[in-house]
Amino acid sequence: MTREEKFQVIEDLTSQLEENNVIYLADISGLDATATSNLRRACFKEDIKLSVVKNTLLEKAMEKSEKDFGDLPSTLKGNTSVFYASVANAPAKVMQDFLKKSKGEKPLLKGAFIADEIYVGADQLPALVAIKSKEELIGDIITILQSPIKNVVSALTNEERTDNAGEEVETTESAE
Repeated sequence: MTREEKFQVIEDLTSQLEENNVIYLADISGLDATATSNLRRACFKEDIKLSVVKNTLLEKAMEKSEKDFGDLPSTLKGNTSVFYASVANAPAKVMQDFLKKSKGEKPLLKGAFIADEIYVGADQLPALVAIKSKEELIGDIITILQSPIKNVVSALTNEERTDNAGEEVETTESAE
């Protein structure tokens, strides 16, 4: 790779790092072609971009970026794949599902950058899976807001039923 090609790759990586707020680093070395293809398909279905990068070029792109990647550059050893996503927990869920299905050790999470938060180490995968997406949070808020309304409607409906039942009893007793 020529110096100009390396410079272009660093520029591309820097722009991708700047554009994305959800970035995962993982080691997928050792996966055979079929497993790698399955992982890429799973990523595609979840709208996750997966690319394999050279550590030195990614490290230079991280340095050049205006974002603070904290300890993430220290994880750049061995093979590194970068997952870019718009949903914070999507790559973590894909990795966890893939690990369960393959019963293997790869992909191995190295670290993640999510909206200025840094997660380092494979032990962070459960915490990353537990992060709620924007849609999940909105759904939770709507459920919380609907709960009091449902209680009021339920109480009003029960009162009407009681009154109706009471009136029916009265009419039956007066007829006798």
